Amino acid sequence: MTSASDPQEYHQRVEKMRSMLEPYRNDLKPEHFCGDLHTQYPLGAELSAQEQHFCLAGRVLFKRIMGKALFVKIQDFTGRIQCYARVQELGAELFEQLSQVDVGDFIWVVGFLFHTRTQELTVHVVQYQHILKGLRPLPDKFHGLVDQELRYRQRYVDLIVDEQTRSVFFYRSKIIHYLREFLVEERFLEVETPMMHPIPGGANARPFKTYHQTLQIPLYLRIAPELYLKRLLVGGFDRVFEINRCFRNEGISSRHNPEFTTVEFYKAYADFNDLMTMTEKLFAYLAEKVPALADITIAGEQFSLADPIPRKTLAETLMFFDNLSEEQVNSTAFLADKLAGKFSQEQAIGVLQLAYFEEFVEHRVIRPLFVMLHPVEVSPLARRNKEQPHLTDRFELFIGGKEIANAFSELNDPFDQAERFAEQVRQKDAGDNEAMHYDHDFINALEYGMPPAAGEGIGIDRLVMLLTGAESIKDVILFPTLKPKSE
Repeated sequence: MTSASDPQEYHQRVEKMRSMLEPYRNDLKPEHFCGDLHTQYPLGAELSAQEQHFCLAGRVLFKRIMGKALFVKIQDFTGRIQCYARVQELGAELFEQLSQVDVGDFIWVVGFLFHTRTQELTVHVVQYQHILKGLRPLPDKFHGLVDQELRYRQRYVDLIVDEQTRSVFFYRSKIIHYLREFLVEERFLEVETPMMHPIPGGANARPFKTYHQTLQIPLYLRIAPELYLKRLLVGGFDRVFEINRCFRNEGISSRHNPEFTTVEFYKAYADFNDLMTMTEKLFAYLAEKVPALADITIAGEQFSLADPIPRKTLAETLMFFDNLSEEQVNSTAFLADKLAGKFSQEQAIGVLQLAYFEEFVEHRVIRPLFVMLHPVEVSPLARRNKEQPHLTDRFELFIGGKEIANAFSELNDPFDQAERFAEQVRQKDAGDNEAMHYDHDFINALEYGMPPAAGEGIGIDRLVMLLTGAESIKDVILFPTLKPKSE
């Protein structure tokens, strides 16, 4: 990339820009798009007569001059196409201007279509205008941005030169589109709830804190929309969903970004078993709409998102993957010892079981698996299981060693919820920065009556990672959070 250490080429480009009559035009509009032409005129298709012209605009990615003829390749938001120009159609003056175009500039062309001897669809240019001069040269076309961190910091350059990067984010957009389409077809209402909360809640996480100057009150960027969406159940919206950002003031890793996207949906008169069935239906729908999802291979294991997903309790999962006995799974001494002193034997068994799973098992759950019946201690908003009240009607979906979804039958008993909030406050007072606050208004809402319901959240970033084979969450977020650049 050109920088202050390479001033000569930069100044040459500036002088070339100043020598042009209109270096930043905004009166040249495309009427056709590169990708559309490739779709409409595949190899073997009959091309239109020379009298039918197509008008395109885009960024120049390649240029080759061959005497009185030249080739350029341009890119718009739909793809790339080759253009061919000769002095006899453009005239000497315009042909000279086009020959002076740099890779990175924007141009506007009009021409007819033909296939070259190598069978590449090409626009034979009969009109050309320059739109914009790029002042910084693009990276080498064969290697793109080699520095991974620079790819994240200068995503705009990465998108220009790397078709794979562009395809990931087109893919992401399609996945969100079909998620929304599925939920709307299931008669869910899309809603928007606050991004700034007076009380952080809806999940166990450390929030980002801000301050409203006029009201003189602290506010928190939301860590989850759950409690507001459940207020809508109270209000009579029996099926609601929201696709939006959440924020958690925690570490950055290949799986975690402080700002991330989820879809959360809540359905009245449903339980967690209904949502497991609905999740299978949703994934089968995605696999139908995006055929690549029907054949996924991770760590040598091949599966389809259209297949039924097996279900195991948290305890059964520990026994299955690590061959533990039921006695070991329910022994605080055994689990605390395995966790190498990170927890005391006085810790609740549910906390130890979940910690053991996260430490030793989670990354090995490659094929899709519903892990069910989490302990009450780690599920402060979930309904207790009727037969085993120390457990909750909750599940998490794991695929490729990552949690993809979290869901449960909702707790709608205001007395039980108040006790859970009180316990969360005790944990916060004891030093747990991720414990929830006591939300009095939510208790008030439950006292008006919330219908029995189940709710689920799916991490869209992790879902896109799974479906595109990305190894880092930064690869599926256009502008991920990064450490400050060292000088």
